[in-house]
Amino acid sequence: MGPSRAAPAIDRRALLRGGAGLAGAGLATIALVPIPAAPALAAAPGAVAAPGTVAAAIRALIGDAEPVDGGIVLHAPEAAENGAVVPLTVAVDSPMTVADHVRAIHIVATANPTPDVATYRLGPANGRAQVTLRMRLAAKQTVVVLAELSTGTVRRAAVVIDVKVGGCLS
Repeated sequence: MGPSRAAPAIDRRALLRGGAGLAGAGLATIALVPIPAAPALAAAPGAVAAPGTVAAAIRALIGDAEPVDGGIVLHAPEAAENGAVVPLTVAVDSPMTVADHVRAIHIVATANPTPDVATYRLGPANGRAQVTLRMRLAAKQTVVVLAELSTGTVRRAAVVIDVKVGGCLS
């Protein structure tokens, strides 16, 4: 065997200086990386979706299908004190079999700055076509629920909820 070499001794201060230098270089590199601007998703406080926007949102969700009223039960308060946490339960009448089941439940708030509230994807394995949620509502408005079925049918139900303090102000 040849002569053994001892590793050079590194004191604690040198190690910390080196680590701080590497961290600083990493942060400087991150600061130079351009970050794409996020699109403005929310409108100005107090803004309400235009009727055309609501219709466009519904068309984007269900395409050219014509919704049929009925087959959906909605449980929601007539009035909500706080628009930031409005409860809603949606139950769609469906056997939830492979041949006949609910594919999606869409919730649209007609007076929110952004009308799309939520979309839930379902299948026969769910066993029951029911969802419960809390949503933000800007003001008194109609909440529209659309259920897409595997048969191609789209069901529709709506409920008016009076909101005392809007939840879409920020």
